[in-house]
Amino acid sequence: MNELRESSAEKSPYRTRLWFVIPLLALCALFLYLAQITQFGFFSDVATIPLEMIVGAILVEGYVARKEQQKRARQLMFIKSFIFRSELRNLYLVNFSALAEPAITMSMIRRADLARLRQFRRSASEPRYRSPEAMENVITEYVAAYPVFYGFMEWAIANDSDRILSEMVFVLHFIQDVKVFKQQYPDQLFIHQNAQYPQSMGKVMRLLGTGIVKFLDYVIELKLQQPTTFDDLLADYEASSLAPLPPPQPRAESGRSLFQALMKNS
Repeated sequence: MNELRESSAEKSPYRTRLWFVIPLLALCALFLYLAQITQFGFFSDVATIPLEMIVGAILVEGYVARKEQQKRARQLMFIKSFIFRSELRNLYLVNFSALAEPAITMSMIRRADLARLRQFRRSASEPRYRSPEAMENVITEYVAAYPVFYGFMEWAIANDSDRILSEMVFVLHFIQDVKVFKQQYPDQLFIHQNAQYPQSMGKVMRLLGTGIVKFLDYVIELKLQQPTTFDDLLADYEASSLAPLPPPQPRAESGRSLFQALMKNS
């Protein structure tokens, strides 16, 4: 934690900017003062140089920030393409198949136009599931995908994405709660335990419902920006949805998956 705080302080752009701007402003004020007391125009001309440096630095910083933001957006698109296509495919297939309302299939999503996709997105804000057992299957998929969410959290930390970091911390905390429960009660369903407590059940619905919404947000984004990728992704999902899904395969937490390697190098 101390290392994180030190690293954050060292990288503080505000502090760096102050160390740059304040001396230049002081230098500008000095030259203006000399111009005032000496009536020598040379000092007035020189006084504009620090101001020009400040303006130039602000413009360059803005340009670099925009390029960095564009770079992170491209990285995020590549990362999402990878995890939605492979690492989280079973999770989303199980989640959609467990829905009672809205009843949305991969075939419906693939053939929907943009307006229809947005309608799906609105209707998914308050989903209902077929049964507690169906919800338990989705929860099991989340537990199996722990390394994916952990890797995404690492990417969020490295790229200062507070929103994604907050989302991943919530998911990882939930998964840890499930693991602890399963260690203590291996023959019981986590969903049955949480059904007794409205606050805990609210977390379950938040997790599962957010998964549906995030998937629909992503396919809408693809439909707008990359229609070919949209069709390829949904063709894969549609074919997989028609075949029996394999049981969740927990990954070794000590290993580093391809997704985590992608997080490290992004």
